[in-house]
Amino acid sequence: MEVSMKWPKILALVRHGQSAYNVLRAQKEADPLFQQFRKAFEKDHRSAEARDLAVQVTEKFALGISDYNTPLTAEGVRQAKETGMGLSGLIPIPDIVFVSPYHRAKETFQHIKEEWGSAMQAKLVLDDRIREQEHGLSLLYNDWRVFQTLHPEQKDFYKMMGPYWYQFPQGESVSEVRDRVRLFIEMLIRECAGKNVLVVTHHLTILSIRANMERLSSEEFIHFDEHEKPINCGVTVYEGKPDLGTNGKLQLLRYNECLWKELG
Repeated sequence: MEVSMKWPKILALVRHGQSAYNVLRAQKEADPLFQQFRKAFEKDHRSAEARDLAVQVTEKFALGISDYNTPLTAEGVRQAKETGMGLSGLIPIPDIVFVSPYHRAKETFQHIKEEWGSAMQAKLVLDDRIREQEHGLSLLYNDWRVFQTLHPEQKDFYKMMGPYWYQFPQGESVSEVRDRVRLFIEMLIRECAGKNVLVVTHHLTILSIRANMERLSSEEFIHFDEHEKPINCGVTVYEGKPDLGTNGKLQLLRYNECLWKELG
């Protein structure tokens, strides 16, 4: 007799490919102006020097588009295509695909689909619950240190609350992202039992799924975020095991695996 299971047969999670913001951040962190600002920030974020440098950094490194509309780079497109080719031999054809409504996630899936033609047959659902963490007003500055320098009370509040509980003004805390991801997991139980599921999303969503599955503490969550952050187009795979637990269990098979080749 077949054992019933409340979980998907396969749950595969893919982070979006390299985005324009990922590149901007790397350029910024290598720039002498930003390095000078970092030193001033760490010395005294309330100083006139830190504030002056923060304004210069904002003017020099403005992305000019919303987080929602941030696109993939050419490298991100390549990563997505190669991931699509790798997925076709790694997991079964998905019955349903959930994608974050953010542009870079939708674009990532489009390129995965191009290289994995059979995935085109899957039902596509854009789901707000697996969107990026909302960083609120800090997005106007493209850097949390700049934001905290120009609004110094936010640094004090961040230090008081810690990275897990701190909520960006008009944005979300990590805890709140984890809560809405928990609702997504509950939907998987209700609607996707026994199915092969592909999810294209963001790094914090993937960490939230893992944290909820493994019941990680806030401290363990932040440790993973600092030391095992999902890479661009990193692939994480869970397999449903019907013989584990009362109604089956999702078992982690792969975490943050890279299916695309590093260039250079």
